[in-house]
Amino acid sequence: MVLVRMRSATVYPMWYVLPLLLGMTLVSGDCGPKFGGKCLCGEGQYQERNEQYIVNCTNTGFNNTSVLQHIPPQTQVLIFTGNNIPELPWNVFGTLNNYSRLWVVDMSNNKIREIRGKSYHRVGNVQRLLLNHNDISISSTDGSNHHHPRVFSSFVNLMELHLTDAFADSTADDLAADLHDIFVNSNLTKLAKLHLEQNEITGFSDPQVFCDLPMLMDLHLGDNLLRRVDFNITCLRHLRFLDLERNRISGFSTGDLDILDSFPAQNRNLVIDLRGNHFLCDCNIANLYAWLQSTQVQVRNKEMLRCHRGLPEGNGGEPIMDLRQIQCAPNRTATEGSETQHKATTVVLGILTVILLGLIATVVYMNRMAIKYRLTPVLDTISRKVQYTTIGKQDEAEMDI
Repeated sequence: MVLVRMRSATVYPMWYVLPLLLGMTLVSGDCGPKFGGKCLCGEGQYQERNEQYIVNCTNTGFNNTSVLQHIPPQTQVLIFTGNNIPELPWNVFGTLNNYSRLWVVDMSNNKIREIRGKSYHRVGNVQRLLLNHNDISISSTDGSNHHHPRVFSSFVNLMELHLTDAFADSTADDLAADLHDIFVNSNLTKLAKLHLEQNEITGFSDPQVFCDLPMLMDLHLGDNLLRRVDFNITCLRHLRFLDLERNRISGFSTGDLDILDSFPAQNRNLVIDLRGNHFLCDCNIANLYAWLQSTQVQVRNKEMLRCHRGLPEGNGGEPIMDLRQIQCAPNRTATEGSETQHKATTVVLGILTVILLGLIATVVYMNRMAIKYRLTPVLDTISRKVQYTTIGKQDEAEMDI
């Protein structure tokens, strides 16, 4: 076996270089004939743990998971990423081997669309599962049933679940409800870290969505489309970090801020990240401004929190902590009410005018004979006067000549 090292004059393939970039030092070895020489196997360092037996199949072009039934039984870290595996079949790791030392499974970036309910077995000691950057559908709304609530039920000791950019875009509206079903039915009672970044989550219809994760400590919801905190965190007795950065939150209600303050009030440390949100710095930002000055919650890099827009307009782009003037927006309800009333009055007057003209036309038509009888003599008189006036003017013109 040969220790893989970087040298200035040597070009290594990606599957050798990537482990080094990820902080892994591998001892290369043959994984066996089933792997076709595509994977790297051997002992090395992973995440500051020494003497880990690692199987690394990164960007190896596999289009099925059959080789995973042949990984060495002493495997502790499995890295199977960058392949093309649309569907995980039943018993990915087979039914015979008991991988008692396996504690990390990384199957990120494999174009996975469906994980069957019985895909994962023999994973009772896995503590970290990574499924980032896939296209997983966990809903049944598209006519096919991809919803398997017990999909993670075999991971009885799972402590970290990484699902960054893991789900199909079409499932965004139902994602919260489907995730709740999975959390309830998979019995993830030891899960401490949950990553759900970059999944276009707009909100959670069920506020108890995370309450069935009793040991959850770190909840990562950054880079989504959340506009407010519409989920319960008071049920998370061990929560220590809440990541909400780069969402679309414009502000917080006083009630939301009181909930956050309830953690230090109970001698529980809480760190929250709010950077990159769409804060509206008008008079409604006053409660958040005051809270940032006084809270015992640790707001990560709070001096970097900036206004997305505001009133006066000069507040846009300014740090919230440096605000010196805020204004309230005009009462749009009153303005819109006045405009609506004006439009309604105009419409009513128009209708009354049409009705009046119609009545006049009807009266004239019904009395047309009488009106003609009375107007005819008047019109004849006017006609004669016009004729006399014209003759008189012609005579005057001839006299002038």
